[in-house]
Amino acid sequence: QLQLVESGGGLVHAGGSLRLSCAASGFTFGYYAIGWFRQAPGKGREGSSCISSSGSTTKYVDSVKGRFTISRDNAKNTVFLQMNGLKPEDTAMYYCARRNQAYCSSQYVNYDYWGQGTQVTVSS
Repeated sequence: QLQLVESGGGLVHAGGSLRLSCAASGFTFGYYAIGWFRQAPGKGREGSSCISSSGSTTKYVDSVKGRFTISRDNAKNTVFLQMNGLKPEDTAMYYCARRNQAYCSSQYVNYDYWGQGTQVTVSS
């Protein structure tokens, strides 16, 4: 059974850091790009970052560039999102999702499997 399970969310003060993990199972992990999306209350789902199947290409939305770093360990079927310099506007539910190809896309419709999400709350 294909699964994506996020962990690592929590409550931090502005300027703090969190490291999210996305553990995958049930498919050949190294064949697919993985994205991190986030959704704040009352807002649409926004792509924050993506990593290609090999890890050679990463992409970020402008609002997180220089603060977030996405990485993956294909031997452990896990993708990470290191978030530094967190801001209150980063508060959201964070989801990892499998892209249905090896390369990234910013469009959430191009992702076919999603985790249940992990909550990140940044206090001011």
